[in-house]
Amino acid sequence: MRHRARGGGATAGGIVGYPLDRVQQEAAFLGQHVHWTLTEVLSLDHAERRRWVGEVVEQLDASVSKEDGDRW
Repeated sequence: MRHRARGGGATAGGIVGYPLDRVQQEAAFLGQHVHWTLTEVLSLDHAERRRWVGEVVEQLDASVSKEDGDRW
């Protein structure tokens, strides 16, 4: 006889996935700015990919700020 899981037989566990559209946006962003292939970007785990996106954003922001400062 099978044992039922707590909660009335509902499936236990499971992983809530990271939204696919978000992964695609991150891959496109890193591909454009760092020239990595899709395979290279997808080989990064979630935390590492987010870290790289943040690093590139910081560099872009610093570059824009410097350009704005040079104009004045």
